[in-house]
Amino acid sequence: MKKWLFTFVYCVVISGSCLHAITPKTPLDITNRLFNVKDFGAIGDSLAMNTKPVQAAIDACSSSGGGTVWVPAGNFIIGTIQLKSNVTLSLDYGASLLGSQNIKDYATNITKPREGNVECLIFAENATNITIEGLGVIDGRGTHIAFPRGPARGKRNPRPRLIRMENCNQLNFVGVTFRRPAFWGIHLIDCKNVHFNGITVQFRNNNYNNDGLDLDGCQNVRIENCDIDAGDDGICLKSSLNPCRNFTIQNCRVSSNTAALKFGSSSQGGFIDINMRNCYFYNCPMGGIKLQLVDGGQLENITISRIVMEDVGNPIFLRLGNRAHRFNKDGNNEIATVGTLKNVHISDVVAKVTAESPEDEAKAVYKKRDLTKQNQNPDELAKKQKTRTGPIMITGIPGHHIENVTLENIEISFPGGGTEQDRANQVSEDEKRYPEQFYFGVLPAWGAYVRHAKNIEFKNVKLTTRSEDKREMIILDDVEGFVNQ
Repeated sequence: MKKWLFTFVYCVVISGSCLHAITPKTPLDITNRLFNVKDFGAIGDSLAMNTKPVQAAIDACSSSGGGTVWVPAGNFIIGTIQLKSNVTLSLDYGASLLGSQNIKDYATNITKPREGNVECLIFAENATNITIEGLGVIDGRGTHIAFPRGPARGKRNPRPRLIRMENCNQLNFVGVTFRRPAFWGIHLIDCKNVHFNGITVQFRNNNYNNDGLDLDGCQNVRIENCDIDAGDDGICLKSSLNPCRNFTIQNCRVSSNTAALKFGSSSQGGFIDINMRNCYFYNCPMGGIKLQLVDGGQLENITISRIVMEDVGNPIFLRLGNRAHRFNKDGNNEIATVGTLKNVHISDVVAKVTAESPEDEAKAVYKKRDLTKQNQNPDELAKKQKTRTGPIMITGIPGHHIENVTLENIEISFPGGGTEQDRANQVSEDEKRYPEQFYFGVLPAWGAYVRHAKNIEFKNVKLTTRSEDKREMIILDDVEGFVNQ
């Protein structure tokens, strides 16, 4: 009894109260407040337009100091909503935010991005501490029927992004499933301290340009445990003005109609200190890893390791070019100088390179390609497949070399099939062209083509073909300090 009384008195003296010590009053009590969208008039019946009630819940949450905007089970149609500081948007299992299929429901009085049109479903700007979490779905419903691309480049119809956030800090994306944007998917511009954990992206075969994650000029970013199936590039780092810096990407599954991992093509700011490890790339017919610097900037200190690639196109593509676009905040382009691409280490990669079949390509029905004619010309089909299942390609331009690249413990299986005619192909420089490997045509090497480069090291690199190939395994052109051991 005396021991118990002593303990009680000690708690009272030191803490004022044992009860107070157990349940402290902290700011967390305020920010945990719930704002149910239904309390603001939202109706999840797949019919009602809920932009105003959902926005009212967000505004009330933010103005009260922060908290959680709760989306319970139901299908809530919305146009553009704007998230604000200290707001958590939390979706229950069975809850869906569905994008309107009427372009008039998307705001045009918000900041225009440096690239593309202004419309988006979820927007944030100059905000801090935003979270999108839960077991629900955010579905843009941006099909090619609802939002057609339009007839010609420069005259495209507006197609909304799914999410666009600019100049924000402390962003968290946890658990939610994202579906069917009409244009790019999740687009973050000049944001800092970003965490993606366990999200699911389902964009494939929906519309043109359905990138998974587009991260432009962002810093301190962690992407982990995510499952991404994109219509265009899966994880795409851009730097239209500022550099992408200090990224960790790990434990992700990535599939794409184009490439799994891409740096560029916008590259003015550059890409510095990027680390990717332990990821699985599959069904990516236009490539696995693309590191591209064509608008100036620096691409330096990149480490990629423990990657398994299955059924991918061109497996590793490093390109230093001179497209020379400069994206200003007002969207005008100026001339940029040639940048630098160096200090890249890619290790512990196992890859199987395959060509996409016409049947699989036809699943992206929005492309409206005449695959029947293509199938009737086997020579053209074979050429196309060889351009998209080409070798490792590391290429700068005359006078500007890629430097200090190490490939270590690499095992890649290629389909083969190169001819004597392919072996004699000349490779154009194409200094100013958009950087896609297949634009260079069928390369004269089947394993690796290295040009305008310095200090390139292959350590335990095993390259094989599954059928006969008449081309050289490795071709070097204007390369200083190549080591293959």
